[in-house]
Amino acid sequence: MSVLPVRPLRAVGCALLALACCSLPSAQPGKRLALVGGMLLDGYAVPPLHAAAVIIEGNRIVQVGRAAEVAIPPDAEVIDTSGRVMLPGLIDLHVHLIILGHGDYARWDPWIAENHLVERVMEISAKQLLMAGVTSAVDLGGTLKESLSVRDRIRKGALPGPRMSVSGPWITGSLGDYSPALQDQILARTPEDAARATEKLASAGVDVIKAYVDLSRAQYKAIVDTAHRHHLKVHAHVYDPVNVRDALEAGVDVLTHAGSAGTPPYDPDLVKAIVVKGTPVVITAAHRSWIFPATVDFPERLQDPQLKEDFGPQIYDEVQNSLNGFHRLGYFAATDREMFYSRASLRQWIDSGAVMGMGTDSGTPMNFHTESLWREIKAHVDVGMPPQQAISIATRINAQILGRGDELGTIEPGKLADIIVVKGNPLFDIVALSNVEVVVKDGVVCKRVVPDRRAPGSRGDRPAESH
Repeated sequence: MSVLPVRPLRAVGCALLALACCSLPSAQPGKRLALVGGMLLDGYAVPPLHAAAVIIEGNRIVQVGRAAEVAIPPDAEVIDTSGRVMLPGLIDLHVHLIILGHGDYARWDPWIAENHLVERVMEISAKQLLMAGVTSAVDLGGTLKESLSVRDRIRKGALPGPRMSVSGPWITGSLGDYSPALQDQILARTPEDAARATEKLASAGVDVIKAYVDLSRAQYKAIVDTAHRHHLKVHAHVYDPVNVRDALEAGVDVLTHAGSAGTPPYDPDLVKAIVVKGTPVVITAAHRSWIFPATVDFPERLQDPQLKEDFGPQIYDEVQNSLNGFHRLGYFAATDREMFYSRASLRQWIDSGAVMGMGTDSGTPMNFHTESLWREIKAHVDVGMPPQQAISIATRINAQILGRGDELGTIEPGKLADIIVVKGNPLFDIVALSNVEVVVKDGVVCKRVVPDRRAPGSRGDRPAESH
């Protein structure tokens, strides 16, 4: 078949034009987009396709193949991905839109409430996730009203962000140390309380249920039974082996943290039971054990100019002040112990053959949404997971855990057009995932940075218009 020449987009001086395009609810019916020239990782654990082309019509992928063998529709908008890598949009199974990396929850919660910033914080978080290449995410803990509002505004195209699934408040057996100024977590003292709380959240319109701490097996079972009647999955926040076992045997759908790579490895019998049942585990390994030493080595990451631009002066100053002397923060009080066990704890899951998902707990102290998933994926690779497997988990497997494997997670005809383009080869250096240049969500170009291909020594990359 004949191939039309690649027509790169013309450069302009404002990156916000690309972001504004993503405020559309979905791609226009019949509109065509072609990503042409780069290496393709399609989400499966198979060799990459070099010099590939992906054709999108509306919000669906319609053709994938070698660029030399794919006819580019003459009316298609073409993005030249030569020298880059294309892969499915990333999926983060554990985020918190209501926090932005601030170091002290006890101050943050009342501060954003008093300054009427709750929904604004969520908007910033959603945009940061999308710009980091996250096209779908699960929010596991936020105020109900604002969580539903931000999710729905993203769905309508009024706000840039990933395709969100939200839990709203979590259900817990203990209220813990969280500020009453903001948290509307639901206390459940009995299985009946747990069932009523689940029913209340389901009726409000949440997408998932989060079971938090100090819950008995009977309470987990009440949550699971009620949630499943509403076709909702339950994610359980678990560390202690007893809680892991109780949640597993009660039928919880996802075990999140599951040691968080910071407790001694679990008993082999417990790991085997999880593997045999096929219950996914989402470890969130990096959020303390990898991020803390990385920040000790390079504290300048806390002053990333992107954070200053995204937050605005009021929020930026508050977050920066909270991270002064970050090594003394209560959140990191047990990090030395967590770092001691981190590799063995994470390795147990890799070696076991468990169904592993990928989530970051992003928004927790120093765990910025701008870095969502690449640090978590790197932690898995550091411990021995092949890079392609880690990418597949963050795309194809996560889509399956999300219950949307028929539409998301791979680049193939018929799937929703969620695609990112990164600078560098993540199979050689997984940190290439931190260099996201193009984000396509639902067939719409949400981010576009045109590489400057002029001679060395000239100006760097320049943003481009998304037509």
